[in-house]
Amino acid sequence: MNWMTRVFHLVTHNFGWKLLALAIAFTIWALVANEPELSTFTTVRVAYRNLPDTLEISSAPTETVTLELRGPAGELRGVGDSRSPAVVLDMSNVTPGQRTFEIGDGNVSLARGVHLVRSIPAAIRFEFEPRVERTIPVRARFTGEGADGYVVGRYTATPNHILVVGPASHVARIEAAVTDPVDVSSAVGTLQARVNAYVQDPYVRFEMPPQVTVAVVMKKK
Repeated sequence: MNWMTRVFHLVTHNFGWKLLALAIAFTIWALVANEPELSTFTTVRVAYRNLPDTLEISSAPTETVTLELRGPAGELRGVGDSRSPAVVLDMSNVTPGQRTFEIGDGNVSLARGVHLVRSIPAAIRFEFEPRVERTIPVRARFTGEGADGYVVGRYTATPNHILVVGPASHVARIEAAVTDPVDVSSAVGTLQARVNAYVQDPYVRFEMPPQVTVAVVMKKK
């Protein structure tokens, strides 16, 4: 009988509070069950995780998708705040080449009671390439006319080469990093300027801050 006594004690201990909690839960369930079901569209950002360190996304990324959702009116009113849905793509198994990700229940996080009807677009395609590094030369640019008939005779850039990283095909097309223009309009002897370098391809980036010191020696025409 000891086990029956213990079970009875567990059931009756704080019985009033347990009964109140049950009543509250039942009330919430009844409210949700009787709440009208609606549909709506919402635009959400696309995130990803677990992209291998050896790969780069080399195609123009799809940053957002539109989701058609259905669920209780109260839950749908919360779309856009902390309960906003999220699309998260797992890229742990990708390899070089094209890969299509379908947008569905497996990668969409929704509030309880809200269901995904469809995604627009229904799938997203990415192009993956090996990540490569390459050292490229630095070329200085100049603006303005030298004073008193002086022109740029020679210059040095420090560093004269700089390391870039990115998708293999994009890095291969980069010939040089080009500096911001150095103004020589008032230079007659020597000039030194600290400027930034850049590359035209937005998929290629610098491994270190792209600051370059350009030393210019002017000469008479």
